[in-house]
Amino acid sequence: MKLIHNADTHLGLTQFSRLDPESGMNLREKQIYDNFLRGINDIINQKPDVLVHAGDLFDNVKPKTKAYTTVLEALERLHEAGIPLVIIAGNHSMVKTRYTTSPYEVLTFYKSQITAAYKFRYEKAEIGDTVFHLIPNMLRVEDYRTAYDEIELSGKHNNVLVTHGLATSIKDRRLATVAEHELDSTILSENFDYIALGHYHRQCQVADNAWYSGSTEFLTYGEIADEKGGLLVDPGRHAVRHLALPKTPMVDLGTIKCQGVHPGDITEEICARVTQKCLPQYAMAQVTLDGLSREHGKGIDTRDLAGIREQLLDLKIRVKSEEEGSPVPLQQDIRMIDYLQEFGEFIGKQQLSAKQKAFVLARGRDVLQSVMDEHRGTAE
Repeated sequence: MKLIHNADTHLGLTQFSRLDPESGMNLREKQIYDNFLRGINDIINQKPDVLVHAGDLFDNVKPKTKAYTTVLEALERLHEAGIPLVIIAGNHSMVKTRYTTSPYEVLTFYKSQITAAYKFRYEKAEIGDTVFHLIPNMLRVEDYRTAYDEIELSGKHNNVLVTHGLATSIKDRRLATVAEHELDSTILSENFDYIALGHYHRQCQVADNAWYSGSTEFLTYGEIADEKGGLLVDPGRHAVRHLALPKTPMVDLGTIKCQGVHPGDITEEICARVTQKCLPQYAMAQVTLDGLSREHGKGIDTRDLAGIREQLLDLKIRVKSEEEGSPVPLQQDIRMIDYLQEFGEFIGKQQLSAKQKAFVLARGRDVLQSVMDEHRGTAE
């Protein structure tokens, strides 16, 4: 059995304010659609027996029409190539009650061979010499254990677990998103030949047999150093290797020491670093300015960066002043702030009991995320 494991494609995600001149669509959203379909072609060229998607196919529970048509196009290509798709729902595209229709239900009507787990329960699929044990994102943390206890490992097949959540070993790297659940370490059992995980956006191994494929795209600047793509897996041989997939580049231009440097020279240095990288059009880049002080007045003139910004999808400028220990975005980059993290840090500083903090965090994040999702769905 040769399978490809990917996850966290987040189709429908919109970022930044640039629009595609031809379609009028948010350009970042279009990039993700286009790269996803190019990635499907690359996956087909690898001739896997199965494609396993470990959750967050869509960025939200009410996908846009373009997100749906992109997935249907991918299903058509996989169907023509004879490649089955095994997929589970992640926290971003999982309905919040048992009585709401899931976006995955639409996909199951398609003629391709697709097994989709999205009904808050354990499901399994036997394909070739492998049984796939599927646990989608659940309503409650304890539901994972209930689902897991239903698993009966096959003695005649390879056994692959597919689930979505945060492994205990990386719980200090929470993404602070709605319905983010921590996976009991005993669920990541060594009895499986392979465990395909979704949710954490960095590609990494968390146990001898358990891997996060990571997201296929750079979704925040916090991921700038992460490896992106998918994984080529042979469960029977316990072999795993990286699979490069199309993505929009995100590069770190490094830190510019600003002490004693004229603002105009700082601007020129930013432009030079972008030029030296030979970035493709509409890539994303980040630069840190260290030591901006009062002698720089209002700082660099961002108008002088207009030409460079026109080439890029986004240029994030972080400022680390002499008085501050960590960089912060310039005002024009306020959209890159992680509001959920900011909210969590704010609550953490309040004089509340542990129980009160847990309650406010849970309720507040749900409300904040719903507002963000609603804004994301209309900001086009």
